[in-house]
Amino acid sequence: MNYTEGIIRNTEFFTTAELADKLKMNVQVITRKVQAGEIKAYKIGKEWRIPEPSVYEWLEANVNSHGSDPTRRSPATPRHAPPANAGTHAEKRRHLLEYILAQLEPNRLYTEKELDRHITRHFDDCSSVRRELVERRMMDLENGLFRRRAGYRIAD
Repeated sequence: MNYTEGIIRNTEFFTTAELADKLKMNVQVITRKVQAGEIKAYKIGKEWRIPEPSVYEWLEANVNSHGSDPTRRSPATPRHAPPANAGTHAEKRRHLLEYILAQLEPNRLYTEKELDRHITRHFDDCSSVRRELVERRMMDLENGLFRRRAGYRIAD
């Protein structure tokens, strides 16, 4: 197996409809972002294929962004609330952890190795991410196996 084959085999690809569904967005919005080059994708026939790392890059670049003015507030934001960019790193981190969590089946037990396959797509240090998923009460650790916590609600 050559290098490219290995990358393709280990990368999940989404259609615009699948990504829109996963991110709870309108498919037309995702399609426009792909066509504009904001989300890197490949057009195969009439369909776009979006590699998972491109989704991660786009989320990393756009989470909590509100245009070019980082202090701009939405009309629904109270005056006393912190600016939109406050806590950006922590919010990005939580979104990425929830993105990983959303890929895991509820009520399924994962070995450390299985969980690491999901984590290594985004992070190098699997052990600290596993620990953080448990500490944030996103996952339970039972007899050396990990389970997506049934009561954890992924933020909208």
